[in-house]
Amino acid sequence: MYKKLFIPGPTHVRDEILLAQTAPMIGHRAPEYSALQLAVTAKLQQLLSTAPRVYLYARSSTGVMARSVRQASTRRMLNTVCGAFSKRWHQITAANGVPCDAISVSVGQAVTPELVDEALSKGGYDAITVVMNETSTGLMNPVAEIAALVREKYPDVLVLVDAVSCMAGVKIEFDAWGLDVCLAGVQKCFALPAGLTVCAVSDRARQRAKLVPNPGYYFAYADMDKRYEKGQTPATPAISLIQALNQQMDDILAAGLEARWQRHREMATIVQDWAREHFGLYSDERYLSETVTNVENTRGISVAGLNEELGKRGAMISNGYGELKEKCFRIAHMGDLTVDDIRWLLGEIDDILGLA
Repeated sequence: MYKKLFIPGPTHVRDEILLAQTAPMIGHRAPEYSALQLAVTAKLQQLLSTAPRVYLYARSSTGVMARSVRQASTRRMLNTVCGAFSKRWHQITAANGVPCDAISVSVGQAVTPELVDEALSKGGYDAITVVMNETSTGLMNPVAEIAALVREKYPDVLVLVDAVSCMAGVKIEFDAWGLDVCLAGVQKCFALPAGLTVCAVSDRARQRAKLVPNPGYYFAYADMDKRYEKGQTPATPAISLIQALNQQMDDILAAGLEARWQRHREMATIVQDWAREHFGLYSDERYLSETVTNVENTRGISVAGLNEELGKRGAMISNGYGELKEKCFRIAHMGDLTVDDIRWLLGEIDDILGLA
């Protein structure tokens, strides 16, 4: 049975976007493809309020996370950890042989500028990783404030941001905030099928990469730059996904970016208010995500059982992640979902659980 996905990725994909993938195939060295990539890149720059380069990788975000840390540091990297996916970036950094340290907060708490300041003040770091939207806990770290602190007091430190579950759902001002790397997979707030990662990279991050002894090959910025101006990638790109991304970006820009951000805020507010009334919110309410809500299972319901019943009605939510399984459940409100979709879902949950 078809299910509308209210999970934090992959998200619901509109029929129009699915259809855009069926456009005739074109050669990745042909003028038609170059025109496509150049057009998509310009639209992504508008989305992220940036002039520097935005790369397209035919890979999951995890792969791009791995090679971003590999190209960012010639000394030592600081990884900020507040949940499962920020912890993964620390694991990735260590696995790539990059000297690193992690600073951690309790699950459900945010990484603050004060915490970052305290860690960086010890010296020796030239890059930091931050997850903007921690999908496992439904929490949004104050990236703009963290980046401002870093730019002011530690200007040599690159700021790398995982915006996997919020890019195209919330405003990100790459240049104004002073970010150096910001990446996301398209299967979440972009509401596309999985398989493509968008990655904005500052000019100074590209220069830093040239100083790294072994930046790798496939993901290397220098390699991407060889064909960037021509609107091409070194290896075969995900052409059909990029065609769909082009259609989606046209639709996003036509509807208006501010309207998109507002819709995500409205959906988040509805879910959060519902959670407060019937359950609880797991994470620090000062930093709640605008794209996914982590509901604390204060009623002790079977989350798996709820999802089974929702499946019969054409919907799917997510159980708690990792150690939070059955202790929480997550409702995503991102991508092309609407306020009406969210109200319908919550009404079905109310009916199943007898909350109405």
